[in-house]
This record gives sequence, C-alpha cells and structure tokens, in this order.
Amino acid sequence: MQARSYRIGQIVPSSNTTMETEIPAILHAREAMHPDRFTFHSSRMRMHKVTREELEAMNREGLRCAAELADARVDVMSTACLVAIMAMGLGYHRTVQRELTEVARANQCEAPVMTSAGALVEGLHIMGAKKISLLAPYMCSLTDLVVKYIENEGIEVVDAISLEIPDNLDVGRRDPALLVDDVKRLNTANVDVVVLSACVQMQSLPSIQLVEDRIGLPVTSTAICTTRRMLDHLGLEAIAPAAGALLSGRYPSSAQPALAP
Repeated sequence: MQARSYRIGQIVPSSNTTMETEIPAILHAREAMHPDRFTFHSSRMRMHKVTREELEAMNREGLRCAAELADARVDVMSTACLVAIMAMGLGYHRTVQRELTEVARANQCEAPVMTSAGALVEGLHIMGAKKISLLAPYMCSLTDLVVKYIENEGIEVVDAISLEIPDNLDVGRRDPALLVDDVKRLNTANVDVVVLSACVQMQSLPSIQLVEDRIGLPVTSTAICTTRRMLDHLGLEAIAPAAGALLSGRYPSSAQPALAP
C-alpha cells in the first residue's frame, strides 16, 4: 500500500509544550500499524498565565495563526487550547471553528478546521459518555467553567479535581506519572469515561493506558480526542496503540458524534 503524508496544523499557545509532543507521539506510534505518515506544523499565540485576561488576549491572535497555517496548505487545522475557548461562553468552539474556517478559505486552504475544545466534547459523544469525571490543572474557577461547558453539551460531570497550577509552563512540566495516583482521589463510580487530562498542556499520554487498565473504564484526554477527530476529518482509521479506548478501534471512524445544538 502506497503511503501518503498528511500535514497536521495546530494553533498553539506560546507556552504550550504538550500538544506538539503528544499528538506526534500518537500518530508516529500509529505508523507502525498503518502506512500513513504525518508532518507537524504550528503557529503560536502568546500566553503565559492561565487567566481569563490572558486567554481572551490569546484568542484574538487565532485568526493570524489560521492564515499562517493556511499558507502551509495543511490537511487539517486545529486549535490547541481548551480552556481559552470554554472560558468565552457556552458552545463557543462552534464560533471559533466558523471564524477560523473563513480565514483558511480566504487564504486558499480547504482543510477541515476544528478545535481541541470541540474535539473533547465530540470524542466523549463518540464513546457514548453520559457521565464523566475529570482531572484538570486549572484554578478552581476555570475548572468550573470547563465543567459547565461540558455539561451544556449534554454530558454530566460527576467529579472534577482542580490541581490549581496557574503557570502554564509548570503545567507542562508536571510528571504525567503523578496522574496514576491523582485519579485515586477522583470519584469514578457510575461514570462512563474518565478524562485524565481536561487540558491540552497537562501531559497524560504515558499514563492513559495504565490507568484505563487499572480502573476498568475508558480513559481519555483532550490530546487523544483531538488526535481522534483529526483522523476522522482526514478519513483515516482512528486507531493507535496505547492511547486508550477512543483510539483502540472500539469506536469505528464511521461513528459520528451526536452534538448538542
């Protein structure tokens, strides 16, 4: 089978070091199973502290980033920030997706455009999640916004733990192995899915499969959901090793998320 190379474009907060690490790791691991190959391309928006003020300022740079990635003729384009979108109001990922798509098309790029915030919601719908529990590095006030956002999309959040790390670089430096113990404090009774990292910056990939195997529930993250939706948009089989239930082949690519209006 002839291999094809796909260009993955991400609009990334300037202090984010994780989405350009975990998504390539997942897709490179997939290359052992499929002939598809991937290259990775980013444009950055300035952001240091995870505060509402900095998040709002960062969002304004997104349109410039979309134009830059359009110039690279990427095959799929996604934002790589969750809370910046969720903090702007319920359902706001749809507005961002529409605005970024308009910029991409104006710059002669026909790539599908998505958001990591939307990808998390869509990934949970693909898994049929009605009740979830999640871990987030944010201050409590921002985690509360994330919870309300997800619940507005028709998914109940049974429990949420806030690690309260305000500096985005510190979030990215946190050892993902710590999540194995963190999840023990999370109420997972009667939930359908555990979101081990409801944040694009908090590393979780090395612990996803381990936690899933231990607790006997599907475990995912924003990075994994983003990768899943990238593969869906590219029309590729949504499977990769050691990346949890969503990329295990349990949920075929033909499955379409039932999105709330």
